[in-house]
Amino acid sequence: MSLHRKASDDEITQAMTVGITFKGAKLKKAPDTKKVKTKAKKKSYITGLHGSGAAKMKADIRRRRANRHKA
Repeated sequence: MSLHRKASDDEITQAMTVGITFKGAKLKKAPDTKKVKTKAKKKSYITGLHGSGAAKMKADIRRRRANRHKA
């Protein structure tokens, strides 16, 4: 029992004159943009809840910047 199919003369002639086109691999879907990848993006770090003094200061600066132009 043969696993390979025999190509006809027409197929061979077409392959030699026109060429063979190979399709590329399917592209992967874009990763979820909602995933948190670094500690700096996690809520506890943004709001300064994890205990670091620097994070609390940074959260305070972010809060003041966000409220700067609000009336």
